[in-house]
Amino acid sequence: MNQLDALRQWTTVVADTGDFRQLAQFKPRDATTNPSLILKAVQKAEYRPLLDEAVRTNNGKPIDEVIDRLLVRFGTEILSIIPGRVSTEVDARLSFDTQATIERAERIVALYRAEGVDVGQRVLIKIASTWEGIEAARALEKKGIHCNLTLLFSFAQAVACGAAGVQLISPFVGRIYDWHKKAAGSQWDEAANAGADDPGVKSVRAIFDYYKKHGIRTEVMGASFRNVGQIAALAGCDLLTISPELLAELAASEAPLTHALDADAAQRKDIPKVAFDEPAFRYALNDDAMATEKLAEGIRAFAADAVKLEKLMETAVS
Repeated sequence: MNQLDALRQWTTVVADTGDFRQLAQFKPRDATTNPSLILKAVQKAEYRPLLDEAVRTNNGKPIDEVIDRLLVRFGTEILSIIPGRVSTEVDARLSFDTQATIERAERIVALYRAEGVDVGQRVLIKIASTWEGIEAARALEKKGIHCNLTLLFSFAQAVACGAAGVQLISPFVGRIYDWHKKAAGSQWDEAANAGADDPGVKSVRAIFDYYKKHGIRTEVMGASFRNVGQIAALAGCDLLTISPELLAELAASEAPLTHALDADAAQRKDIPKVAFDEPAFRYALNDDAMATEKLAEGIRAFAADAVKLEKLMETAVS
């Protein structure tokens, strides 16, 4: 049994890509996209016609609506290949505006419904894990619109998401690892910070154990991996979203892979329940330099790629 098949015994495998032509070979249940992945895809010759078509058939509509229509087009193509859900992201520039996030999410959902998609079962709306984003997700979940809270780097963000009743969170393993490695500089010991001792892995494990201990229904989906060792160390997590490159590496390896995260074991641990109101959340996030920096950096990066996508559209065939 290869590592990818072994992983499927305990964890739902999700593909992290906008390149839907790659999906069939890995047979993921779900797929995730983001502005950066869509931007990367439409710069390939085989996907550029989708962008041109979105511009041509929506001539005269606001550019943000045309982008949402392009995202949904990619999403529906992905849903024709996978059996599960696709995650589609709200513009990161709305990360600090609860009402605007809700309105954009509702428009994306309406576009999916117009394509005949069962939104409640097959679509997750990705929103940055700011306080405003979490509050938007709380409101959307009450309307039956399920959310994937992304750019999640801290325990406080995870606790707030669980309290808001969001469907799923995406803690970013690799970006947490990146921050700690950069902060340590020449003192970084790769061997001492690998596998279960990887700082990103430890963050996800703490969140997973907390949720399982306290019966929080929010799904935990580890994301942003740098190597297969991080993935192996989280076998047993509810879901893991993995790039095609690392999916291929897992499929090519028959190295042993063991059950690392265990919900039953977590329930036996002594983990106190905590809560964060808005001031406490903001202070806890501010007090975590890694989470503060990576959240801001992630929002800036996704926003920059959204701008690049807009510029591509402006030069596309009309």
